[in-house]
Amino acid sequence: MNAPAPFTGSFTQQEPIPEDGIAAAVEVMRSGRLHRYNTVGEEAGATAALEAAYAQWQGSAYCLACASGGYAMTTALRALGIGPGDTVLTNGWTLAPVPGAISAVGATPALVEITPDLVLDLDHLRARLSERPAALLLSNMRGHLGDMEAISAICAEADVPLIEDCAHTMGATWNGRRSGSFGAFGCFSTQTYKHMNSGEGGLLVSDDAELMSRAILLSGSYMLYERHGAAPPAAVFEPLREAMPNISGRMDNLRAAILLPQIETLEANIDRWNARHDRIADRLRGLHGVYVPSRPAGEGYVGSSLQFLLPDAGADRIAAVVSEAGALGVELKWFGAERPAGFTSAHRSWRYMPMQDMPRTDAILAGLLDLRIPLTFSLGDCDHIAEILSYAVRDALEKAA
Repeated sequence: MNAPAPFTGSFTQQEPIPEDGIAAAVEVMRSGRLHRYNTVGEEAGATAALEAAYAQWQGSAYCLACASGGYAMTTALRALGIGPGDTVLTNGWTLAPVPGAISAVGATPALVEITPDLVLDLDHLRARLSERPAALLLSNMRGHLGDMEAISAICAEADVPLIEDCAHTMGATWNGRRSGSFGAFGCFSTQTYKHMNSGEGGLLVSDDAELMSRAILLSGSYMLYERHGAAPPAAVFEPLREAMPNISGRMDNLRAAILLPQIETLEANIDRWNARHDRIADRLRGLHGVYVPSRPAGEGYVGSSLQFLLPDAGADRIAAVVSEAGALGVELKWFGAERPAGFTSAHRSWRYMPMQDMPRTDAILAGLLDLRIPLTFSLGDCDHIAEILSYAVRDALEKAA
């Protein structure tokens, strides 16, 4: 079997900021008024405008623009009163900022096993909820939504707050309801590799007026909370305004100006991501020894990345697949690798938290490969990538036979 031609595209190259976003950013820079509260008269400012627009798009009552998705998560935890001595559940498979947010407030992460479809194991979730944790910080890792109705019902029955990390599921839905609307808070990221791009940034949404008031005060609003675009009424802040610490993590008007026009293209971009994702996934599903996680009928996903498993290949063969695909220009991340690399790490390398026995998750991660799919790739590029992956997988597995 002859090797395909190498792929020469970049897996980290994003599309340019829309021209109207560039123009809006230049206008903010020319004004010199980048701080979100540095407004004139009745002017709302770009950050307040972004909060109003995103809340409307998301279908949430309230929205807070933050410095990062990680800050959104720590603020959600603090607004719920979670801190030292508390335990917070999260997925056994996620990225380091999620347990990092839990550790940042002084709480202890406790992990929940995942299934081969890369979502929470609901039986293990029930077992862990019996331990009376302070919250579940659910990571919709790499765009995979579990049964959100079941998860929220299980948390409600146990009287444990649910926080959704939606860094990878902006615009995704479960039975038509947007990701981020099932818990006390939904946390989003606008870091460059997410679904809207401001370099760094985050959005926090909620329908709970008191919790959002706490979050806005925590973000460093001082007594300027009435200048927010999607905030609770001023009366809700009154008993809280001198009780909440200022832990500054505001978004600025420059990043907000860049983001505002990107909301308008989100729905179209979801369709574009899914077309690219499915082009590669459909090809991989036909390969012997490959498992592509299933997507339940209720899930409306955002395919900005793709995951597949080689459950029976063994470490040497999986390393060979990663190496051979890489030599042909296709960058795969392996969550079962012995050491963390780049953005990719597993729970055993998070040594700031107690080591935990996760046999089912570890067995899944041992064979789990991950591929980023930027919108700068054409459908033809995706066909080329699928050809290279098919070649690398077949070559490695045939050599192992």
